[in-house]
Amino acid sequence: MIGSVQRAMRLLEAVAEHQHGAPAKQLARETGLALPTAYHLLRTLVHEGYLSRDKGLFFLGEAAERLGSSGARQKRRSTVVDTLADWRDALGVPVYYAMYRDGEIEVVCVSDAPGNPAVEEWADFRETGHAHAIGQCLLAQLDEDDRRDHLDRHPVQSLTPYTVRDSHTLLRRLERLRRMDAVTERQEYALGAVCSAIPITVGTTAATMAISLPAHQADRLPAATRQLQNAVGRLLGSLALSISI
Repeated sequence: MIGSVQRAMRLLEAVAEHQHGAPAKQLARETGLALPTAYHLLRTLVHEGYLSRDKGLFFLGEAAERLGSSGARQKRRSTVVDTLADWRDALGVPVYYAMYRDGEIEVVCVSDAPGNPAVEEWADFRETGHAHAIGQCLLAQLDEDDRRDHLDRHPVQSLTPYTVRDSHTLLRRLERLRRMDAVTERQEYALGAVCSAIPITVGTTAATMAISLPAHQADRLPAATRQLQNAVGRLLGSLALSISI
């Protein structure tokens, strides 16, 4: 073990206990460090940005706060990963979590298994949102101007014989969807695969949970989608905290 690192960590923990800051003498006493050692470590931590000093009191610095926010993001992501794995096992299908961020479709997490593999991303998901259930579900949550802007940047193109043929037809389809309707597509993105996505809207963030099945098991899709909707409905409160991962 590296003693200086251990001592520095103890000082950081001690500072974190004092919302309104603490002087070096108090921190040295609480951590059992000699005052010269505490001063040396505190100055180093201030120099590196992990602490700040104001009127003789030490506070957590920006670097420590960045670590904290990164840890919180990792925890939120872990929550989503674990939840998707539970639903994958319960439903027996691959489960996807995606969101619309900075004008693009982003598949954040996929949970599948060897016996139930996810759909292969053979064409960039970001550029083919018109074709797959994830993209259509996210686009349905946007306002008309944002939808048109997205389709101007990523025009409709035929990926399979079942893909929607033009943006006008797609926009009409999206306009008919009610706010919480599931979106289903059958072999529009990939031959041999059917998919369903349900909307998750928290504030201004558009997100979705989705599932996929081989086309020859398409009769399972409606029941599995209802199960996913029920599961998301029960956990929406806790999932809402994880939307921004």
